[in-house]
Amino acid sequence: MTSPLRLGIAGIGTVGVGVIRIVQRHADLLAARCGRPIQITAVSARDRSRDRGVRLGEYAWEDDAVALARRDDVDVFVELIGGDDGPAKAAVEAAIAAGKDVVTANKALLAHHGQALAEAAEGAGGVLRFEAAVAGGIPCIKALTESLAGNEITRVMGVMNGTCNYILTRMESAGLTYDAVFQEASDLGYLEADPTLDVGGIDAGHKLALLASIAFGTKVDFGAVKLEGIERISIDDINRAADMGFRVKLLGVAQMTGRGLEARMQPCLVPAASPLGQLEGPMNMVVLEGDSVGQIVLRGAGAGEGPTASAVMSDVVEIARGQRLPTFGQPASGLATPRPAEANTPAPYYLRMVLKDRPGALAKIAACLGAEGISIDRMRQYDHAEGSAPVLIVTHKAMRSGLDAAIAAMAGTDVLESEPVALRIEDV
Repeated sequence: MTSPLRLGIAGIGTVGVGVIRIVQRHADLLAARCGRPIQITAVSARDRSRDRGVRLGEYAWEDDAVALARRDDVDVFVELIGGDDGPAKAAVEAAIAAGKDVVTANKALLAHHGQALAEAAEGAGGVLRFEAAVAGGIPCIKALTESLAGNEITRVMGVMNGTCNYILTRMESAGLTYDAVFQEASDLGYLEADPTLDVGGIDAGHKLALLASIAFGTKVDFGAVKLEGIERISIDDINRAADMGFRVKLLGVAQMTGRGLEARMQPCLVPAASPLGQLEGPMNMVVLEGDSVGQIVLRGAGAGEGPTASAVMSDVVEIARGQRLPTFGQPASGLATPRPAEANTPAPYYLRMVLKDRPGALAKIAACLGAEGISIDRMRQYDHAEGSAPVLIVTHKAMRSGLDAAIAAMAGTDVLESEPVALRIEDV
């Protein structure tokens, strides 16, 4: 009989428990699909006494994840600790040095250290797989590295943080403020320990950096991703967007342009009738566009025990079957250094601002836009309050650099009650 593939799992939290459940529940099915058994030989976590609802007594226990990574009875080291440094990084490096294959769900680790880890793994003859690091159960990594390998990828975009999508869609459906839904999401356990990772776009930005590397053959460069979170989105923005047939999404977009790699994670308006516009609740959606395939849309749960553990196991099964792909779809040593580029594709923009209710105020705002060559497509005024006038402007297509210059000029007009909110209207 073919020898089993032996796993060492570091981190027995939600995802680790999910992986153990799959291995215990589907042992026969996995063996049939892989042509060999898959077994867990050892595990590691901080608290040995905690009841996790799965059988652990049959596995060896290591208090130190690095020790687990070096065990002779481990073929594949499964890293589910999390964090872009510390024990996770040390254990993955130890596993690679010991000649192990590595499967991880750690997008932060790969966004910051992916290039070095990929070069180390490939130099040692091992593989480093990370399907679970991006969009939970959605198989977008394999779609890019395998199914769409015959395409020149033209654009990658998507909603990659379920917490932000929950907050934005819940605000609309319940008519609640951002602060109210933020607290609700916290109470439900949707937010990271540091909520800025979610609402600040950092978590989703990590994922976009990884997808961009595969899609465009470049080294991972998280620092080149322009980040803007959803903290300034108000219920007014949600309602005004709906009035115009749009919905607000935290949208990641990456594309290669003549000026370099454009990668941004920011709130955008998308058509309400589009697949992205129809995405509800804590779900993810990844849209991939290639020169031969056109556009494909992948939708599913972006987090949680089952979906993320399913993605981890897809990598384990790939290794068990003998598939040995480079980490980012092509040898890491040959990946190009990306040249970051600001968004240079013009788009219409949504502008919300509150003006002082005085003669000529709106004319000054229009003059600032006009000085940058930006024309107004639509304008509405809502709910005048004493001394102030809320104004909504939708521009014709404009460059973001020009819009930023116009907004900076508006600050010197002395007619603004508050800083304008500017959202790109994305063509999806």
